[in-house]
Amino acid sequence: MTDLLNQSIGIAGCGTMGLPMAQQLLSAGYDVWGFDVRPPAEFGEFQNRMITDANEFSNQVDIVISVVRDHGQTHDLCFDVQGLFKSANPPGTLIISSTLSPKIMPELRKRLPIHIHLVDAPMSGAPHRARSGELTFMLGGTELDIDQLMPLFKVMGQTIHHLGDVGCGLSCKVANNFVASASVAAVRHVLNTCTTLNLDPEALLDVMNSSSGGTWFGSNFNDIDWACEGYTAHNTIGILEKDMLSFLNAIDQDPDQAAPLEKSILHSIRNLKPYPT
Repeated sequence: MTDLLNQSIGIAGCGTMGLPMAQQLLSAGYDVWGFDVRPPAEFGEFQNRMITDANEFSNQVDIVISVVRDHGQTHDLCFDVQGLFKSANPPGTLIISSTLSPKIMPELRKRLPIHIHLVDAPMSGAPHRARSGELTFMLGGTELDIDQLMPLFKVMGQTIHHLGDVGCGLSCKVANNFVASASVAAVRHVLNTCTTLNLDPEALLDVMNSSSGGTWFGSNFNDIDWACEGYTAHNTIGILEKDMLSFLNAIDQDPDQAAPLEKSILHSIRNLKPYPT
């Protein structure tokens, strides 16, 4: 890799996290392009930097930051349907910023051309932190690759952890998201009991924020775009389900044979209704 300002950065998957990440990089002076299955008109002021053809995108960018939803979409993007890394002139670096089981990294390494740099860089912080460039990044990769890519992470993130070799970032992320999913289920549950307990929900959140019930989700409840969503397979609560399944995959647990705690959290996430009910 050479000077990052002389390279083009591609964000694949310009959803609620990918688009503000792209906008942060563009504002910092990087040459940034987006790729998504949705039409460019849906991306507002960024639409002129959206590329709809996978081959054109692959040839345009030097570094791909993948923020697609899941394992299948990642393989489609890289090798199968879109096939960015099957082109004659593929990008030189792939950064995985989706939340996936770390087991995907050896799969990607096996299928990628040997000269392609591979890093995992999942992030945490929700869309409001992405819009302000205050994400937390969990990085896995060689010291050389991480050092060279660090300026990008510093633009998009406020707290950055290099946790070890390729795969360590995703290992940390799925463990983190297991705890986060449990807190979402717990906070939403107690908010729904406030009427029975004769409590003001905002007062409860305020008290928890300064006491033993404090969680990231509860403390940021009013800023998190998806905090009041009910479960559907395709919204952010559905992503929590996907993240739970990624954690179980990482620790070699079949969801149907998981421990009671994991089963309980999955059940709670899958049964969340919009708040307030």
